[in-house]
Amino acid sequence: MSMTPSHFEQSGFIQWNKRLSSHQLSRLHTFEAAARHSSFALAAQELSLTPSAVSHRINTLESELGFKLFARFHRRIELTLDGERIYWALRKNLDDINQEIIDIKNQEISGELTVYSRPSIAQCWLVPKIADFAYQYPSIQLNLLTGNDEVNFRGYGIDLAIYYDDTVHSNLYCEDLMQESIVPVCSPKYAQQHDLLNNQHQLKNCTLLHDRQAWSNNSDYDEWRAWSEYSGLSIISHRRNLCFDRSDLAIIAAINHAGVAMGRKQLVKKRLASNELIMPFGDKALQCQQRYYFATLNEKRNPKADIFIQWLKNQVG
Repeated sequence: MSMTPSHFEQSGFIQWNKRLSSHQLSRLHTFEAAARHSSFALAAQELSLTPSAVSHRINTLESELGFKLFARFHRRIELTLDGERIYWALRKNLDDINQEIIDIKNQEISGELTVYSRPSIAQCWLVPKIADFAYQYPSIQLNLLTGNDEVNFRGYGIDLAIYYDDTVHSNLYCEDLMQESIVPVCSPKYAQQHDLLNNQHQLKNCTLLHDRQAWSNNSDYDEWRAWSEYSGLSIISHRRNLCFDRSDLAIIAAINHAGVAMGRKQLVKKRLASNELIMPFGDKALQCQQRYYFATLNEKRNPKADIFIQWLKNQVG
């Protein structure tokens, strides 16, 4: 049985061969949200609609297209093969539009941005993430300097510094970035050799690895002392110690079976996840008074510094 032209018009097929109308674009937007969430209800929450309104828009869109976008089941929906094709075409175009918006917004933000950081957070946390910043803001040339000293912002042309301590710099504008806690870590091999698993009193037979500039230029054995008091141990007068001026060096030594280091959890997450390091006594972490924070000369910053700060906050989030 052949279809009459009026039937095509009623189904929306003729209209679809023309330019998309604003109503059809709106329905495609609703479809994209429903497909992304695999739920009419969650799409409704995102779009401030009722689930029945979302369902009605999808039904209308399917009628206009002449094929089903979703298979409906009890309490769930799934994209059909045709629906998947439309969804991924939409996602690609939306991603392209989003990238164009980012490029337009950032085209006038260019030039050098100089960031000073404590070495350990730079190596273990910041640098592994930095490719994302470079991708998002290709016009900004990032210069990363590291050290354990307080620096002269103007003298070194520094826009922003990332510190780790409990000091308040009265001459700088500071904002907290993230908290930190410390816990003993070592390699699985070292733990086995020294019978450390759930046996913290065996520390007396181990080499302790120290970052002697953990919180200042003269932190001595402060990290281990603080954790020992928290854990009810007395091990600071230990005979075998290896000392470093950076936390990440102590961690590298621990990975290579040199002893037990005091690990900062924000910086050793990946090492723990990969089993290069373990917490032999369980997660007996001590919350530090020290925290990571960023500092600038004042609250009014150049746009490049503001962009980097927002990026840092997103990475923490």
